[in-house]
Amino acid sequence: MKLLKSHFWYTKSQRNGIFFLGIIIVVFQVVIYLNTVSKNDISPINNNVSSAILKKLDSLQKIELENRKPKIFPFNPNYISDYSGEKLGMSTLEIDRLLEYRSKGKFINSVKEFQQVTNVSDSLLKRISSKFKFPSWVLKRNTSLKKQTQKNIFVEKKRISTSDINKATKNDFQTISGIGPTFSDRIIKYRSKLQGFTFGYQLYEVFNIDSLTVKKLLKKFVVVAKPIIVKQNVNTVEFRELLKNPYIDYELCKKIFNYRDEVAELQNISELKEIEDFPLDKYERIVLYLVAE
Repeated sequence: MKLLKSHFWYTKSQRNGIFFLGIIIVVFQVVIYLNTVSKNDISPINNNVSSAILKKLDSLQKIELENRKPKIFPFNPNYISDYSGEKLGMSTLEIDRLLEYRSKGKFINSVKEFQQVTNVSDSLLKRISSKFKFPSWVLKRNTSLKKQTQKNIFVEKKRISTSDINKATKNDFQTISGIGPTFSDRIIKYRSKLQGFTFGYQLYEVFNIDSLTVKKLLKKFVVVAKPIIVKQNVNTVEFRELLKNPYIDYELCKKIFNYRDEVAELQNISELKEIEDFPLDKYERIVLYLVAE
C-alpha cells in the first residue's frame, strides 16, 4: 500500500497542474470537433454569404466609380479650352486644330463641322456631341438648311431626263409614285425582251404591275418613235427561235409549225389568223416579230 501510495501522492501544486492540463486537453478536443463540423455543415452557408457580400461590394464600387466620373454639362464646342478638351477625352492635336480654327474668327455650327475641323473619332463624337449647345439662331438656320436640302433632293429626284418610254432610265421610272427599284428594273428588262415598246399598253404586260401605276406611267411617258425590231421569216424560222417571240408559247408555236407544214409556205403573214384557236387579240403584237417571205 505504501508502495502504491508513493506513486499517487502529489502536492497541491502538482494536483492543480494536472487539473489544468486535463482542461486544456478537453478544450482542444472540443475545438477540433467544432472545426470538423463547421467544415462539413457551415462552410457552404458561409461561402454563399461571402459571395453575396462580395457582389454587393462590387456593385457599390462601380456606383462609386461612376459617381467620381466628371459630369458633362451642355456646352458650346466653340469655347473648348485645353483643360476642358482633355477632360472630354480629346487629344492635344485635336484641341489644337479647334483652337487654330477659332483663332481665324471662324465658328463651328454643327456636329458634322466639329468633326471635320478636329478629326475626332466617331466614338468620341457620339459620346460628347449630345452635350453640344449651339445658339438658337444657329439651330434655326441648320433646320432651315436641312429642309432646303431635302427639298432640293426631292425636286432632283422628281425630274425626268426624257418622256420617251424607250429611252427612259431606271431613275426616270422611279419618279412615278408606286415605282421603286424592283418595278423599274422589271420595266427595263421587259422593254429589252420586246426590243422596245411599240405600244404604250404593253406596260400592262410587265409582271405584277397594277393598272393604276401603268396609267401614271402613261401620263409621263409615251412611245415617241416605234422601235426597229428584227423580224423572223415565219417560213424558215426554227422552232426554238420562234419560241423567243414574247407572245408565242409552246402550244401556239406547234400550231404555227403544223399549219406551215400543211400549206408548205405562208404567202402573207395575215394567214396566221387562219390557224385554229389563234389568239387574235395578240395578232398585232405577234406580227411585230414575224414576216412571211
